[in-house]
Amino acid sequence: MSPMRPVRLLLVVMAALTLTACGSLSRDAYTAKDLAGPPPKGLAELRFNASDSDAAIRFAEPARKRASTQHTFDVLALSGGGSNGAYGAGVLAGWTKRGERPEFDIVTGVSTGALTAPFAFLGPTWDDRLAEAYTGKAAGKILKARGLGLLFHTSFYSNAGLRALVDANVTDDLLQAIVAEHRRGRRLLIATTNLDTEETVIWDMGAIASRGDPASRQLFKDVLVASASIPGVFPPSLIQIDGPGRKLSEMHVDGGVTIPFFVAPESLLLWTAAKGQVRPGRLYVIVNGKVGGTFGFTKGTAGAIVGRSWDAMSKALMRTHLAASSAFARRNGGQLLYAAIPDSADVNTSGLDFASDNREALFRMGFERAEAGWAWSLADEPAEVPQGAPTVPAPPVISGR
Repeated sequence: MSPMRPVRLLLVVMAALTLTACGSLSRDAYTAKDLAGPPPKGLAELRFNASDSDAAIRFAEPARKRASTQHTFDVLALSGGGSNGAYGAGVLAGWTKRGERPEFDIVTGVSTGALTAPFAFLGPTWDDRLAEAYTGKAAGKILKARGLGLLFHTSFYSNAGLRALVDANVTDDLLQAIVAEHRRGRRLLIATTNLDTEETVIWDMGAIASRGDPASRQLFKDVLVASASIPGVFPPSLIQIDGPGRKLSEMHVDGGVTIPFFVAPESLLLWTAAKGQVRPGRLYVIVNGKVGGTFGFTKGTAGAIVGRSWDAMSKALMRTHLAASSAFARRNGGQLLYAAIPDSADVNTSGLDFASDNREALFRMGFERAEAGWAWSLADEPAEVPQGAPTVPAPPVISGR
């Protein structure tokens, strides 16, 4: 696949929306009244809405109790970014090589960050499988064009490649390892966007895996696919819930629609821990993309103008969320650091370039920066490689286990 700039990405989505106007996803209609009352049966222990501060505190309590001896808890948040997730995978592997990667009490993921999160949660011994997930052949097959079938579907691409990647990586040993860490009090949380309610939904993946039945295993996979499903590019995921007297299907898409990453749900970003409470310590955010504005001549066409505006808006939202999350950390005696693709980096960061050379270049860049200690910056500092810094040797070839 040839490289796609952000303008072309937007044109793809616009074309998909136009061409699929006659396509639809069959589902029974329901109203807000059908959602009134207690949470859907069987899901109350597995997820919460990001706007529900009481539920957010309740779900995080085991991790807070686990960290009570040191009075702080550490969080790793992984952002969206499509194929740029190869950069974040490289950062994690390079961080391991440097010998400074901590064990996190909470790991969160949005979009491509959701696909990274299970490996990041389980730690350095899973780096080989993480690297294979992003640099292997399966990732190059994620974008499966529909051809003429596009006219009868809701997205430009099929999600068959994405589902195949998730199926290949959500194995019995991975689920068992997540359950073991969940029992220790650590938490793996993934965000999706519920289009029906326009809310961010946070899923406790350890709780889902702990149920151990085929339905829960499928739900685990569905949540990962939903979180990574860019609207218009991939179809949404329908997740069934128990409504009053009948089954209802919620429509979930990319968590990045409503939140670029999360170190705390939106309902807690203005929260301050009471004296004596366990407080956040180090909050790390891996941004799978660039953060600052970069020059790019904008042609006077509708697609170019809208595409450039979308790119600028996304970066501004990322900077705003970094600032809000950093303020949350400082207010509670913690610190937020982030790793992002350098603004000056000469790589394709459109998010839809799954060509092997681009994924490998992104992985290598993340690895080298993390191994050399350049990857992390405070939220109010630039994340660039120092001028004159020595070249770091290329990382060894990493194969899947």
